[in-house]
Amino acid sequence: MSKSLYESELKRLQAQLVEMQAWVQATGARVVVIFEGRDGAGKGSAIKRVAEYLNPRVARIVALPTPSARDKTRWYFQRYVPHLPAAGEIVLMDRSWYNRAGVERVMGYCTNDEYHRFLHQTPIFERMLVEDGIILLKYWFSVSDVEQESRFRSRGNDPMRRWKLSPNDVLSITKWEDYSRAKDTMLVHTDIPEAPWIGVDGDDKRRARINMIAHLLARVPYQLMEREAVVIPERPRSGGYERPPRDEMTFVPDHAAEVEHRHKKHSK
Repeated sequence: MSKSLYESELKRLQAQLVEMQAWVQATGARVVVIFEGRDGAGKGSAIKRVAEYLNPRVARIVALPTPSARDKTRWYFQRYVPHLPAAGEIVLMDRSWYNRAGVERVMGYCTNDEYHRFLHQTPIFERMLVEDGIILLKYWFSVSDVEQESRFRSRGNDPMRRWKLSPNDVLSITKWEDYSRAKDTMLVHTDIPEAPWIGVDGDDKRRARINMIAHLLARVPYQLMEREAVVIPERPRSGGYERPPRDEMTFVPDHAAEVEHRHKKHSK
């Protein structure tokens, strides 16, 4: 997919996401979108494109940190329940309760009993969410082992993206088959009619984003909402206000001027 065609279609889809957001607000709908998958498969970049033009007060990105000691003593789903949407909200989950079926299982961060309890309880939990009216969408981003390694190496050499590589990410290369088995087991137990898993081929990031967003829009039964025109009022006449002298306030240094000066100097 060419970059120009991708950018054109992405903008069209993002405009529809804004319309979907208006419908969610107007109707009080609740939407949860789960982004799961292989490390380096493009989950984060897809979330970024979905949320780019949405109101952050309406569409929240939830990416929970490592559970605290207290979290570990609570019912597993309890740490996620407070982040579920209220009426008129969209929640984009950058990883979710499925951590237990993936990294926690593979890396030994949970016991066998906790793992099997999760597989048993998850369909029950998700059916409860859907029964209560939540629109629950679950996306699994896949990527080939060759492409994953290539992206990891690219991140490792890029100081702007190196933070994306966690120790667990690096270890996922050596545990590729373990993660594959964990994913297969997870799908067997949690791919339910009320909340099915939807696969996203992430080897081509542009296609992955376009395909995922188009599917999201097709799955949310939104309608175009009539919105009142925004009328910008005339500015009233001055009432005699005078701004204090500029030198009485401290401004940020004019770094832009320094950049322009250096640019002109080197371009001569």
